[in-house]
Amino acid sequence: MKSLLAPTLLTVVLLAGCSGSPSTDGPEPAATARPAAAVTEFPGLAAATGEPDVPSLAQVHPRPGQAIRAAGPFDDRFQINGLAFTDGRVSGAVRITSDVSTLLELQVVAGFYDADGKLLGTSRFEHHTDESAGDTHTGAPSESEPFSIAVPTEAAAKAVSAAVAVPILVNE
Repeated sequence: MKSLLAPTLLTVVLLAGCSGSPSTDGPEPAATARPAAAVTEFPGLAAATGEPDVPSLAQVHPRPGQAIRAAGPFDDRFQINGLAFTDGRVSGAVRITSDVSTLLELQVVAGFYDADGKLLGTSRFEHHTDESAGDTHTGAPSESEPFSIAVPTEAAAKAVSAAVAVPILVNE
């Protein structure tokens, strides 16, 4: 009987030391530590408010009847085809040249000018892809997005020219 008691006692002691309960005596091991949360606020950096500003619209002075491009942050990623100012509207089509992928977000800002080239006001065209609707597009993604932007009511009597810029362009 003495020969069975020693191995049984040893087994009980070993099993007690291997319990599945976590230890609360020290810090969590690095392998199981939780990662820190992502930083979403940065000291001294103000959150964006309102629509993006296009300073170049105040720097151009199109001649009467003209529709021109003003500089924007994405000028190397698109072309504007068929740009025209007629019947109180500026219109054209933004053609993506950086790659052929689905256009997710686009904003075209138009500045409208009097006969002296003074900026009277601005208006915007926006394209938003509704990703919650699923991918209903078949075939190759469209490279071109037509736009038409009316002169704001307060500038309609004096606007004789326009300039456009693209402050937002997001594609896949």
